Amino acid sequence: MRVLRWFAWALAWLIAAICSAWAFGAIYFDFPAAGPAVAILFVLVLLAAIVFVRGKLLKLAVVFGVFVVVASWWLTLKPNNDGAWQPDVAQTAWAQINGDQVTVHNVRNCDYRTATDFTPHWETRKVRLSQITGMDLAINYWGSPWIAHPIVSFLFADALPLCFSIETRKTIGQQYSAVAGLYRQYTLIYIVADERDSIRVRSNYRHEDVYLYHTLASPAQVRERFLEYIKALNALHNQPRWYNQITANCTTSIRTQRSVNERARWDWRMLINGKADEMLYERHAIATGGLHFSELKQQSLINKRAISADQDPDFSRLVREGLPQGK
Repeated sequence: MRVLRWFAWALAWLIAAICSAWAFGAIYFDFPAAGPAVAILFVLVLLAAIVFVRGKLLKLAVVFGVFVVVASWWLTLKPNNDGAWQPDVAQTAWAQINGDQVTVHNVRNCDYRTATDFTPHWETRKVRLSQITGMDLAINYWGSPWIAHPIVSFLFADALPLCFSIETRKTIGQQYSAVAGLYRQYTLIYIVADERDSIRVRSNYRHEDVYLYHTLASPAQVRERFLEYIKALNALHNQPRWYNQITANCTTSIRTQRSVNERARWDWRMLINGKADEMLYERHAIATGGLHFSELKQQSLINKRAISADQDPDFSRLVREGLPQGK
């Protein structure tokens, strides 16, 4: 009995420590003024409570009470579309559906000279749902093989592909931080782009490894996925949402934009998304050409083809040369 009591107290204090650490981060990153100073004051208040408040149960009550206060304040923070945004996320995409035709506004198609020196171009594209032929997935890596960024590209019989990339919308001077991404530092943005923008900037200018896979979804299934993206980006255009490193990131958002009963079965590789292509291979969701996964991945690296094609208007076809198309 004594061991169980000790374990219960240890667990309670562990949870209290995690809640306190989260609350410290919330204040540090999201408090509107002097966040670091207020976060330090928060720690001092907690320490004082632990030292001077009598009774273990009361000490815990104070810690959890302070956490509830911080969390209640934090949940009132609302994102907005007004800000001094970085040029590559200055506009939010939105679309109009008129029967078979979909008009997508603010499609990004930047003219890159380097990864950071470019001329932004925002275009309007018109595509037809009946002309959707397929859906490809690009996965790019910039460091760890465990973490990647997915870009979904929709293919049309009579138009250039359209890329959808779910990203953080950063203000001028703001840098991405995985820790800050756990809090309310960035809004979520759906970038709709030409492949010569969204894929080429990663392969040719940022020098990230880009792998391109053809999915086995039928045209009817692809149309459903396309309309899910359109619904999600229109919702964000009208009502912005916070990005979150775990619950609303570049990969989990693809899953949660679907209705609950249609979402893919959860897998840890949706969070540790550098292994997402392996998951799709196991689920028979991507074309393999009969190759083992390691061979498929090696063949799917498109950097050399992308660098060779560069500004060629036929970029999308050239980067797909040699990629497996069948099961």
